[in-house]
Amino acid sequence: MTISIISVLTAATLILNIFLAAALVFLERRDASSTWAWLLVLFFIPIFGFFVYLLLGRQLRKKTLFKWEGRTKVGIDSLIKHQLHALDEDDFHFRDDNVHEYKELVYLHLRNNGAVLTQDNAVQIFNDGRQKFDALIADMEQAKDHIHMQYYIFRLDGLGTRLLKTLTAKAKEGVKVRLLYDDMGSRRLSKRHFKEFIQAGGEVETFFPSVLPIINPRLNYRNHRKIVVIDGRVGYIGGFNVGDEYIGLSRKFGYWRDTHLRVEGSAVHPLQTRFILDWNQASARHDIEYNEVFFPAIPEKGVTTMQIVSSGPDEEWEQIKDGYLKLINMATESIYIQTPYFIPDASFYDAIRIAALSGIDVRVMIPNKPDHPFVYWATYSYAGQLLKAGARVYIYDNGFIHTKMIVIDGKASTVGTANIDVRSFKLNFEINAFIYDEKVSSDLAELFHQDIELSTELTMDIYLSRTKLIKTKESIARLLSPIL
Repeated sequence: MTISIISVLTAATLILNIFLAAALVFLERRDASSTWAWLLVLFFIPIFGFFVYLLLGRQLRKKTLFKWEGRTKVGIDSLIKHQLHALDEDDFHFRDDNVHEYKELVYLHLRNNGAVLTQDNAVQIFNDGRQKFDALIADMEQAKDHIHMQYYIFRLDGLGTRLLKTLTAKAKEGVKVRLLYDDMGSRRLSKRHFKEFIQAGGEVETFFPSVLPIINPRLNYRNHRKIVVIDGRVGYIGGFNVGDEYIGLSRKFGYWRDTHLRVEGSAVHPLQTRFILDWNQASARHDIEYNEVFFPAIPEKGVTTMQIVSSGPDEEWEQIKDGYLKLINMATESIYIQTPYFIPDASFYDAIRIAALSGIDVRVMIPNKPDHPFVYWATYSYAGQLLKAGARVYIYDNGFIHTKMIVIDGKASTVGTANIDVRSFKLNFEINAFIYDEKVSSDLAELFHQDIELSTELTMDIYLSRTKLIKTKESIARLLSPIL
């Protein structure tokens, strides 16, 4: 009896595999590499692969995932229309004449993402976690009306506890404090960890929470954004999460090299809008309604021109990836890339390869140690192949590099949360700042050069001398890269 039941269940699962494979090919709009990767999983490990697909492979329902009635009151749509019209008529007033060089990229983000151009920002760069979080806490302590905080990973270790105590203290003062974290990234957290914070008046929400303790049908779609907005006037965006490892206290990783931006100016408003959209998606009872205190008039703080661009599986196109490609294609002298995961799709890889073959100084910096083994070996393989085209690759030795940054010609740049891999381009909810400012971009380029001094250059001789075991790891990792 037991054997017959097992046989029936096995046969049923195999039949489901066949129907699932057919659905992958004929019903779902996927790129060919992703489709083939899932077909291989279903074919070679049919029963286990079926359940893996249920957890990780299903596409997201996109309709009305993010909505906010207050968007009209903020005036975003009318501003987008005005800026597009001015660009169409070649009548847009760029305060910095050099920004006109990147008019096409500005236009792309306006049409593709609704990313308004702001030209009055002051930007501070952080490449050290201790300095970033000291500055953040100092800003939080000055908050008068609200603190909106969103992180992919929020650990209640030393750093996380310090932040939570500050948030709780501000909530007790009457400041409206909202904390949003991702269920997968912060999987050890639950509402019970925030009892004192909630009692003080703070609010906390989980993005795409699990339906059951170990089952989450939306597990593969992660909110990777890191956003903080204080009083609608100060914003933070970049790669640092909340945890002791991000301030260099991990034995495994050592020093944590990342890049984060502190922003004052009109670019804070799109950061605020993005947070509200994400919060309202996650919150069933505490939706944020429009209030002008969230979007105060901001006196000019600087002259940096930038756009805040978000992307995710809810969108038809891959907006941040499109911005990366356009930025790379506009380079005339140099392209500097720092990323912990370099697993490009064909279009991105070809853009970098062609740039290098065209004589542009292409440099890519990756970690020297894995935080995810398969991802690391795929990264090493793709980076090594770029050497044939004349690109230069550096392995960062001073700990772990987690920066997501591209700088072209020392004039334009992007910093944010999006890695160069299929997960960031297609599956994660991400956010990046695209910066059209020679001062900020040249400062980022200088940090890249400083990191070169702490790195080992990967030469063709070194790459060709890798062992058969490493080559095997690379081959397996590349095969699975579309679904990593």
